[in-house]
Amino acid sequence: MDLTLSDEQRLLRESAERFVSETYTADHRRRSANDPLGFSAKIWKQFADLGWLALPIAEEHGGLGGGAVEIGILMEAFGRGLVSEPYLSTVVIGAALIAECGSEAQQQALLPAIADGSLYLAFAHSERAARFDLAEVAATARKTPEGWRLDGSKTAVLDGNAAGQIIVSARVANDDRAAGKLCLFLVPADAPGLTKRDFPRLGGGRACNLELRDVSLPTDALLGDVSDALSAIEAVVDRAMAALGAEAVGIMQTLLDQTLEYTKIRKQFGRPLSANQVIRHRLADMAMNCDEARSMALRAALMLDAEPVARGRAASGAKAKIGKCARFVAEQSVQLHGAMGVTEELDIGSYFKRLLAFDTLFGGSAHHYRRHAALGGRTV
Repeated sequence: MDLTLSDEQRLLRESAERFVSETYTADHRRRSANDPLGFSAKIWKQFADLGWLALPIAEEHGGLGGGAVEIGILMEAFGRGLVSEPYLSTVVIGAALIAECGSEAQQQALLPAIADGSLYLAFAHSERAARFDLAEVAATARKTPEGWRLDGSKTAVLDGNAAGQIIVSARVANDDRAAGKLCLFLVPADAPGLTKRDFPRLGGGRACNLELRDVSLPTDALLGDVSDALSAIEAVVDRAMAALGAEAVGIMQTLLDQTLEYTKIRKQFGRPLSANQVIRHRLADMAMNCDEARSMALRAALMLDAEPVARGRAASGAKAKIGKCARFVAEQSVQLHGAMGVTEELDIGSYFKRLLAFDTLFGGSAHHYRRHAALGGRTV
């Protein structure tokens, strides 16, 4: 298997890394953290001008038709700069759900708006009692003469405060009031009966919890038809985990680079820290974990078009392994910097927090070890 990047992919990596290194300074991240959106709308428009928002969208809908490898290249660069723009929620998840489940009319109306940067999306699926089980959804949707009526609660909706439309999952109630198929609905951010409780995310960006009480929607708010959307949700979440893995690799590589540079200039007893053999061994272990994580992220991206069991095992294997590697690299980086590693004077603490947040998104390492085993016919 030839894993060499094409000329177009190398150009994408170089341009993304250059843009991120020039734009995402410590001052810029502080300004973004104080913005009510949690990111810069101006930078988001630049993403659109660069073609990054159109990257995974099909050409017939105004996109560039890129694949998971290109998304991984972009997300790794985003990890290096701790990018807080809602690329994961809007482009990786939102656009993919519309492409997978939406009708042709919905795709024609929504996907070009995502590509040009005029539409932010969020995906409201997680619930407090679900414990990362994608099939566990208590929110309900009832058919009415005017359309649909939604009730339920959702937690940790990424970038829900900025979204113009929120894709909400709910069980369609049957005639006997029993919960039926799992479907997706497009809910406007200002819909009556929708309440949002916004909060900052660990490591940058924002999320919110949602309460839906008698939210009335028109008939065309249903994404696609009334067929069960669980398989599409699983596929898109696997895609999101592969993208998050690439972002984590970018964060880990930055921590390794900064720690290596610090140990070269920080002296103890008249010698650089890097002259100590024990320190060299720890740096070598960090480098090995970075390379392992990069390999797992690339494998997850390459397996996204495989059959569901193989795809799920690759995604869960990557999420579990990268989560373990990320925690090791983050902890070693903080320890080797000493007390400086947790001060605001350095960015190490911010990168450390983002890696902690990565380990909890869509389930931690323990959850995905179990899922990986279950998909292989075993139990843990």
